[in-house]
Amino acid sequence: MLGSLPRLGAVRRRGVRAGSDHRDPIWYDGPDVAVVARHWGVAEESVVARHQATEFLVAFGGFAPGFAYLTGLPPALAVPRLDTPRTRVPAGSVGLADVYCGIYPTASPGGWLLIGHTDAVLFDPERDPPALLTPGVRVRFVRAADVLAVT
Repeated sequence: MLGSLPRLGAVRRRGVRAGSDHRDPIWYDGPDVAVVARHWGVAEESVVARHQATEFLVAFGGFAPGFAYLTGLPPALAVPRLDTPRTRVPAGSVGLADVYCGIYPTASPGGWLLIGHTDAVLFDPERDPPALLTPGVRVRFVRAADVLAVT
């Protein structure tokens, strides 16, 4: 069972430790939700439901400071990367590639299928640890609108 949702301000001041649970508010407004739905053979709303139902685990970091590779998608839900990467993916974009989920910590090029975005600060050198999501952290995504309605 996942712990309660921390307020975003608290998350900005401290990272999440291995073995901890983290819920990340997300707006499912990414340009590739329909593409993922076609790959999965489901309606777009089912992409959101499956993504929210998955408990992800931070397996390792890489690509950029604060970028965490989240495992948890079953192999049947693997999706390909874009044939031609985008030249700029906005910071906070939530994407899928193969069986991984990830959140871009800064604006950068990228080839993952984008399903949404979050306001979470993924890397802050003033925070301990600087990366919000470190190996061993369990992550669940929740609709930002649902979180904002109860805070």
